[in-house]
Amino acid sequence: MKEKKQTIDDIAEELKISKTTVSRAISGKGRISEETRAKVMAYIEKAGYKPNAIARGLAKNRTYNIGFAVPGDYGLVDLPFFQNCLWGICTYAAERDYDVVITMVRENDISQLERLITNNKVDGVIIGRTYENDLAEKFLTEKKIPFVTIGSSRNDEVIQVDNDHVNACKELTGVLLGKGYKRLALIGSSLGYIVNSNRLKGFVDAHKEAGVEPIKELVYTDVEYGANIDAVVEKLVKNKADCIICMDDAICAYVLNRLKVMKISVPDQMKVASFYNSSTLEYNEPAITSLNFDVRELGMESCKTLLQCIKHEPETRKRLLGFEVVLKESTK
Repeated sequence: MKEKKQTIDDIAEELKISKTTVSRAISGKGRISEETRAKVMAYIEKAGYKPNAIARGLAKNRTYNIGFAVPGDYGLVDLPFFQNCLWGICTYAAERDYDVVITMVRENDISQLERLITNNKVDGVIIGRTYENDLAEKFLTEKKIPFVTIGSSRNDEVIQVDNDHVNACKELTGVLLGKGYKRLALIGSSLGYIVNSNRLKGFVDAHKEAGVEPIKELVYTDVEYGANIDAVVEKLVKNKADCIICMDDAICAYVLNRLKVMKISVPDQMKVASFYNSSTLEYNEPAITSLNFDVRELGMESCKTLLQCIKHEPETRKRLLGFEVVLKESTK
């Protein structure tokens, strides 16, 4: 039989049965004889019939949409991360006939997400950034909506897919300590983001393993971008830091710019490293020592895990993806 676009009406007419019977055969729900079901399915296979998302959704009580909740407070420097995450999510979802709906959440405002769930627009949600006090997690848990976090959660019951930030930052810090840099500085933004808490932990753990304590006057967290970073860099230079580690690529870009303005040469007068690499640092001279993570893989794995949750298949509660320490000229 030559393949052509078929509808439930076409199948019902061809087989001389009701549309309800065809629908029951496709969905596997409702009373119908095995003989009739087999007859319908055999015809469908020959005809190449593929029910659209709305029909499948009605049959299985699904929308065949998943939500991607991106943080409303992200900046331009964060855009490459979320673009690559989205690429991975959409690629995996599309191959399984799912579409992706983007919504925004903020640390203290999840109204857009609430509307998405109230209107039954999605079968599950991927949360793009985790907070110490995560309203989105609490809301989705209360509503019994399947969800996965990109990033670690303090709640062990939450399904999580994350890069192994603690061990990655620990390894890079340990390498720098092993190279003989004794006055390592650290600059990070808000510890309200769990990823930053994990990066700080890796930094501290590496010092403990090396048998030394981090130098308190060289560690700055909850630093805001712009002039605040400039002031911190000036303090670190004054306090004779020999290497500045930045929690992410955005902070690193600010640090490099400030050192340039101060006419401090990297790496001759100051070493610099970043706990996260991206296109922001790609063309910097000298090249920056950093941690590489496969963000597209992170997106694909989060989508894969969410679809497993939607189908009620067994899954691990937390999956940590790998990393690569890349040593370059900025710490030589």
